[in-house]
Amino acid sequence: MDLTPRQNQLLKAIIDEYITSAEPVASEQVDKKYNLGVSPATIRNEMGELTQMGFLRQPHTSAGRIPTPQALRFYVDHLMQEKQLSLAEEVATKEQVWDVRLDYDRLLRHTSAALADRTKALSLITTDQGDVYYSGVANILDMPEFFDIDVARTVLSMLDQQQRLRQLFFGRTYGPEPVHIVFGAELGWPYFEPVGMAFTYYDSGSRRGSLAVVGPCRLNFPHVIPCLRYFSGLMTELASSW
Repeated sequence: MDLTPRQNQLLKAIIDEYITSAEPVASEQVDKKYNLGVSPATIRNEMGELTQMGFLRQPHTSAGRIPTPQALRFYVDHLMQEKQLSLAEEVATKEQVWDVRLDYDRLLRHTSAALADRTKALSLITTDQGDVYYSGVANILDMPEFFDIDVARTVLSMLDQQQRLRQLFFGRTYGPEPVHIVFGAELGWPYFEPVGMAFTYYDSGSRRGSLAVVGPCRLNFPHVIPCLRYFSGLMTELASSW
């Protein structure tokens, strides 16, 4: 389904705003904050078109719109502008894990803490042997999507389900891209619809693991995806000293 350049620009603005605010986005917000060069009436009409095309939906209690998983995936594939880690951030991250690089267990614990700190979300490392390391639980409990106790309970209980996580990361086939995106609605798990996840892999030869960032569907993908790529490369580099 092809979007016009104006629809691409509008959809990107709506998703950028939604990632920041966690609130439905109204046409007035877009008109005031983003210089799209069109009238508010045109913005409203285009938002209606994007809703009919399945890219936006309107919550019952709001006049604004929120992006659908289809729109978020389109955003990741075609619209977003990645925010690469600065050299200072890369150095600071490496320093967090350097001293424990020769101890596999401590390395994974420190790496999960560093990933949570860098992304301000829940980090999750799972090895192909079923070991699970995570950090940043408090990060997601500050997010509106997890004020729903059923959603929060579902995500937190998942952290103790080694077999389920191993199946998710190592028992499914994903595409060739280095970082994979999964939205909760695609998994069919109860209460998982508001959840989004980005993950990648590291490989140390004899050991393989997944590095994941878990949060709401509106994860800050422009920041999270390059973070995951960097952490994957760092883990592979450190593994060479084992």
